Amino acid sequence: MGQTNCKFRTITVFIALLFHGGLIWGQEKAPWTIEADLDQFEQYAGVTVANGIIGVVSSPNPFQVKDIVMAGAYDVNGRGRVSNFIRNINPLNLFVEVDGHRISSANASNHTQQLDFYRGKFSSQFNFEDKATVKVTYRALRQLPYNTLVEVTVTAHKPFLMNAGSIIDTPESLRGPQNLHTQINVTGGTLNLMTTKAKSPSEKLELAACSTLLFPEEKAKEPVIIHEQWDANRQLMRFNKALKKGESYTFSVVSALLSSAHQADPYNESERLAIYGALQGRNQLVESHEAAWKTLWEEGDIIVKGDPQLQQDLRNMLYHLYAFVREESAYSLSPMGLSGLGYNGHIFWDTDIWVFPALLVLQPQLAKSLIEYRFDRLDAAKRNAWMHGYKGAMYPWESAVTGDEETPTWALSGPFEHHISACVGIAAWNYYSVTQDTTWLEEKGWPMMEAIGEFWLSRVTEDSNGQFHIKNVVGADEWAENIDNDAWTNGAVKTHFNNLKQAAIVLGKPLNTAWSQVANNLIIERFPDGTTREHRTYDGEPVKQADVNLLAYPLNIVTEANQIRKDLEYYKLKIPDIGTPAMTKSIFALLYARLGDTEKAYEAFLDAHRPNQWGPFRVIMEAPRSYNPYFVTAAGGNLQTLLMGFGGLKITDKGLVKEAVPLPKKWKQLILKGVGPENKTYTLE
Repeated sequence: MGQTNCKFRTITVFIALLFHGGLIWGQEKAPWTIEADLDQFEQYAGVTVANGIIGVVSSPNPFQVKDIVMAGAYDVNGRGRVSNFIRNINPLNLFVEVDGHRISSANASNHTQQLDFYRGKFSSQFNFEDKATVKVTYRALRQLPYNTLVEVTVTAHKPFLMNAGSIIDTPESLRGPQNLHTQINVTGGTLNLMTTKAKSPSEKLELAACSTLLFPEEKAKEPVIIHEQWDANRQLMRFNKALKKGESYTFSVVSALLSSAHQADPYNESERLAIYGALQGRNQLVESHEAAWKTLWEEGDIIVKGDPQLQQDLRNMLYHLYAFVREESAYSLSPMGLSGLGYNGHIFWDTDIWVFPALLVLQPQLAKSLIEYRFDRLDAAKRNAWMHGYKGAMYPWESAVTGDEETPTWALSGPFEHHISACVGIAAWNYYSVTQDTTWLEEKGWPMMEAIGEFWLSRVTEDSNGQFHIKNVVGADEWAENIDNDAWTNGAVKTHFNNLKQAAIVLGKPLNTAWSQVANNLIIERFPDGTTREHRTYDGEPVKQADVNLLAYPLNIVTEANQIRKDLEYYKLKIPDIGTPAMTKSIFALLYARLGDTEKAYEAFLDAHRPNQWGPFRVIMEAPRSYNPYFVTAAGGNLQTLLMGFGGLKITDKGLVKEAVPLPKKWKQLILKGVGPENKTYTLE
């Protein structure tokens, strides 16, 4: 992980124990949903409904969302002088009044919220006094990348007059907001559009959001809509409806959000897409959305029988991976996905090494977007190498829109954490290895891999004995700065050159003898007892995150069981329990599973995610006592433990292969559904 967002919020031990012991979780064991009673929670970490482009982050207020995050929409706004996710126009806030009294979290009772993984929706349900029950449901529509749908159902327990409506809020950071209200003639009546357009903080981008209300009545009988503009940063459309005792009434809000990073004319296009969604109607929108999510789950799922809580947790992890990535988008994802503004929305090695392999095994079409994001920024990586005096392609440690370096200048990871380039090359070869798509390898994989190899040939140094070294780097263990011969960096470079040679053979390209020369003679340091040494001057100090142990997986450089175990036993004692990223212990678990140390693997696997879960929805934080959901990197690591550890899958040059690995005693069965391009299913017992 980068060093640009490492402040963790301390929580009380008492609350942590309550969460860890499961005493105040909501409905813990439903395999496809997780539900929480908000009356029991003092701490709230929201969840996200997302479609790979738009992320809608929940709040404890039933009619408000915390954030709207859009993939690809970045601007500089005083956060380290680098690009960061924009806090967007928000067209998803609502209000409901009963006989003139506005409902809020303060006067709602029996308030529950539910995330439905299978259907990709988030709902709140609550009572208002003895007069009404209300349910609010949010969807980021999977079939329409820039559209959202919110539904509100109000059930009257007594007769009352309801005043309700949709709000568009514009953050103060956006420039020159303009609010517009128009009516479009459609069959049977009119469609009211409420649109806000504004510029990003630096005025680099144009942003727009448009909403329209849908009602169950025929157009001619719909409620009269009243438009109000409170100020430049807020406008609303509202209506009145008299409800009888026992009557239920549902209205919906269809919205579209765009920026000029996505479409040249976001103002007009947001209105077109809102109209397009509205005229499909609520039922068709929901049906298509749920069908798209159903397809994802049919194509890739992990089923654990015998551990209901783990089953729910795994679906939670898979849901967030699927929600944060969109096929054919060529967008990548940050360590926090679309769950907020953490890490500025930047792209790190988290994607290529921690998330990508799990997606590649279960959803190759989603994984393709992540690696094509890197291909689209190859020219920027070449420019970056040239600026630093190297050849080939040097990928930035933190990437956003352009592919230029986006790390704040105070963090040494920007100019020195060079292993990212090998990570990109490894991901490219892994994509070919799983899909066996030689056309993609020729057109996109090879140009990246060859240019990355060129960079490393210009980056290594050779000594008088013919051995090669990589000096002055920041390793995967970012507490080790400006060191020589970092184990992970050197190991990743070895792996890249071996992969490059195999790619050349597949494509009939000439072999460069320097590739094998460097791969065979690049130093991996060792202690006198044979334990792999993290870097040349490492002397047993605490380690921030996995480095040496990655040589066994995913690199497969250390393959002898005794050496893997020796390195495991040494470095697991060097990882502090507090303040370190969550993914390290998933690697420990994976390696123990492959060694056949099943119970050690199971213990490490649970320790890799459960201490980091927080709030009513068991979202994964980056570290225990941190507060920056949703840490999709950890989800990717844990899913790799299931797939490539207990599941026995291996990515090889010839495709995916399956090896036998014993399961934990608690599990009755492990089913890997939709593996690889052929959608194979493996049932393990």
